[in-house]
Amino acid sequence: MANAEIYFAIFLFLLNFLSGVAEWNTKDYLKKENSLIKPYSDGRWDFVGSTIVSNSYVRLTPDHQSRKGAIFNNLRSYVPNWELHVHFKVHGSGNDLFGDGFAIWYTKEKLMLGPVFGGKDYFTGLGIFLDTYSNHNGPHNHGHPYISAMVGNGSAHYDHDRDGTHTEVAGCESHFRKSAHETYIAIRYEKKKLTVSTDIEGKNAWKECFSVEGVRLPTGYYFGASAATGQLADNHDIISMKLYDIGLDEEKAEDYENIDPSADMFAPPRDHVEDEKRSFMSSRLTGWRFLLIIIVGIIGVGVCAMVGFIIYTKRQEDARKRFY
Repeated sequence: MANAEIYFAIFLFLLNFLSGVAEWNTKDYLKKENSLIKPYSDGRWDFVGSTIVSNSYVRLTPDHQSRKGAIFNNLRSYVPNWELHVHFKVHGSGNDLFGDGFAIWYTKEKLMLGPVFGGKDYFTGLGIFLDTYSNHNGPHNHGHPYISAMVGNGSAHYDHDRDGTHTEVAGCESHFRKSAHETYIAIRYEKKKLTVSTDIEGKNAWKECFSVEGVRLPTGYYFGASAATGQLADNHDIISMKLYDIGLDEEKAEDYENIDPSADMFAPPRDHVEDEKRSFMSSRLTGWRFLLIIIVGIIGVGVCAMVGFIIYTKRQEDARKRFY
């Protein structure tokens, strides 16, 4: 009889354990229709610009100047609480000068190339920016590479001249470029809380980058990614984007399809001040300005050479006069 009771207790324990596992699996599962997984051939993602699809990765931009590329899921996501895992790689030939970076999007619009890391400015939704540009604009209290988040309502402008610090909700430094390990970023949104974490040190563990309360994001938006290069360049590769439904119970009163994207907190604005400590060659020069600097430099060298020749000739004449 005692053995029967023991076996029955073990049976109840296993039943409760398996029930708990089953319940966990139903509340946190992969949304395949909103995920980008090898071999990238399910037809649920659209590619534009310089994007190249291989068997191993989706390259948004090659390591060449002035390129833009983007990918967007062509199915809307209606998950109110979610976590997006992005496996990526940023690398290139530059050791000191490189850029510009890439963005991960959850937006109302899709497939629009633009000036914000290859994506559209004045966007509506969420942008996570992984900025690798090695020269910053104005005084910072952080270095690069840098990860930041911005919530746009269609009227906010991302200002590259200020590295977007006057519209970001939060940010952190992260040395993901040319990492010796596989690089991942996790974007988690649950009950108006946005948390961004990274795994870039090969520890198979998430390290929190930042967490922000009071972020409101509607359902029915598109996930995507984009990248851009300018005078500086890098390869920006996406290996996978996996969306998980967290499955948390939500208040039924709120209509998540019709709320406007917003955030309670923004980083304080700062004045734009040119950084004189950095080499002018690493600044974001447009083509005609760069050409103008080259022309002025050539003229300057010519003037210096002419003045030097005149001084040399004068000294030679004076030397001959003293000899006679």
